[in-house]
Amino acid sequence: MTENSAVRLKEITPQNFRECINLKVSDGQENFVASNLMSIAQAKIYPTANPYAVYAGDKMVGFVMYGYDTDDERFYLVRLMIGAEHQGKGYGKATVLQVIERMSRIEDCREIYLSFVPENVGAERLYKSVGFERTGEISEDGETVMRFDLSKLKNNLKNNELSTAVN
Repeated sequence: MTENSAVRLKEITPQNFRECINLKVSDGQENFVASNLMSIAQAKIYPTANPYAVYAGDKMVGFVMYGYDTDDERFYLVRLMIGAEHQGKGYGKATVLQVIERMSRIEDCREIYLSFVPENVGAERLYKSVGFERTGEISEDGETVMRFDLSKLKNNLKNNELSTAVN
């Protein structure tokens, strides 16, 4: 059992939509990530964005969105949020690992980018722990940009060694 099997990604449906938009981050984190409602709306107008509810067992614990940005021709982990009451349980890391694994199956995806608010030290720690590295870029929104190089991972995926490749 790999670490990322602790969570499952499920489509946003009429049945889980309200639960998803009612998930909130911890106090003080509101300025670090857009609301799930905003993210779902963005996915509607940007067809290359893929929004998912994050589940641990039968319980929704978070939200993630990833996809391809046609403007700068990069693949992104666009959004990650874990509900306040579910933080600190490893769900964020498991979700990021699952997204990396899914994106590694996309033929043209060689790198995954993301950005985060510089004051969000917890996010940077999480992303570094799975192998993301700062690029030195600052996004147009003033966020720090990080990149994950899939070439190392793709070589190891043949042997089903995801957790080894990203640690």
